[in-house]
Amino acid sequence: MTAEKMTFAAGDLVVYPTHGVGKITSIETQEIAGYTLSVFVVTFDKDRMTLRVPLAKATVSGLRRLSSRKEMDAAVAKLRGRSRAKRTMWSRRAQEYQAKIASGDPASIAEVVRDLFRNSTQPEQSYSERQIYQAALDRFVREYAAVEQLDEMTATQRVEEMLSA
Repeated sequence: MTAEKMTFAAGDLVVYPTHGVGKITSIETQEIAGYTLSVFVVTFDKDRMTLRVPLAKATVSGLRRLSSRKEMDAAVAKLRGRSRAKRTMWSRRAQEYQAKIASGDPASIAEVVRDLFRNSTQPEQSYSERQIYQAALDRFVREYAAVEQLDEMTATQRVEEMLSA
């Protein structure tokens, strides 16, 4: 195993783009279809899911460390910015929002949260807008909470306060 492939250790918090923040519980060797593979075992407690990522494919699959404080500050700055909701068809915007959420990039996810946030004075959202907003908010809050070392409730309150300001 090269040093490049062993960038993570058991107990590390990591981000998998399509699932969010998880924890590497172990590094195992498994035999799959006659091949011996070393895999990271990543658990996502909130989703009650376990993912096995081959060491050789970890970087290709997008597995990464938590954002640095600097990267998270940049994402939070995007939250505080002005909404840039485009006037294109909803189906096109929904696809763009889903792609940003699936990218796993906190700044992109923050843009989705910012653009879809509605306070009490704004019109009601459609069901699909609320679903995408909630997915983006959950994904952003999990990483924000991990970086800031907060529980998710406190992190959610802070994010919503930033959005309302």
